[in-house]
Amino acid sequence: MSELTENNLTSAWKFKVTSADTDMFARLRPGAAVNFLIQSAINSADSLGFGYGGIRQQNLYWVLSRLTFELYRPFKWHEMAEVETWPKNVERILYLRDYLIRDAERNIAGRATSGWLAVDLETKKLNKIDGIHAEYFVHLKDKHGIAEPPKKLFPVSEGDSFDVISGYYDIDLNGHVNTTRYVDWMMDTFPVEFHRNNYLSKLSLNMMKEIMPGEKIRLTRSHDGGSVYLFEGLNLGTGNTAFRAEVEF
Repeated sequence: MSELTENNLTSAWKFKVTSADTDMFARLRPGAAVNFLIQSAINSADSLGFGYGGIRQQNLYWVLSRLTFELYRPFKWHEMAEVETWPKNVERILYLRDYLIRDAERNIAGRATSGWLAVDLETKKLNKIDGIHAEYFVHLKDKHGIAEPPKKLFPVSEGDSFDVISGYYDIDLNGHVNTTRYVDWMMDTFPVEFHRNNYLSKLSLNMMKEIMPGEKIRLTRSHDGGSVYLFEGLNLGTGNTAFRAEVEF
């Protein structure tokens, strides 16, 4: 890339909400919305040369570490959504990427900010990407989907408990549970009537330790009586906290 500009570092990707992306009320599932963000990030990184194939040559892969996502209304079945995304900044070893979500009329229907890690395929240690000009990751540091960094979450010690076992179709091509499945697991802790009357408006996720096939995870869900629920996923086999989340309806 000869010149770094906002135009050539920013890309937009269109998604049609299919029946497989919706809940029983024909609304975009939060997990599917997160998938739109992830796929847009993959597409953007690929187009800029540091995507799955680019960093695989350095024996690395991308891991989504933190995400804060706001959705101002539910997209419905058959609607078109457009996700604009760009690499924003680097904070130590956390690569920041932001997003704007627009509807078919170009109204902003959501915003997000995320932090990604480059992980060694064999050692699982965190690393930095070689051969990519630093300006790729700092040139748009003042362009924000959400100005604040993705939220850091704290332990959840008490609440209702729900156990899940990671199955074959929870696992992605990196061999661990896909981020979107964390969202699905959390949403499944609420009954149908709750979902009928509520829809997610904000989600923050911290991914802390990967979950492998067949591992048992205990979800703790805490609620103070308001619109916010806190989650923590504990790996019962390893004793590690796998992820934390804050969900607002």
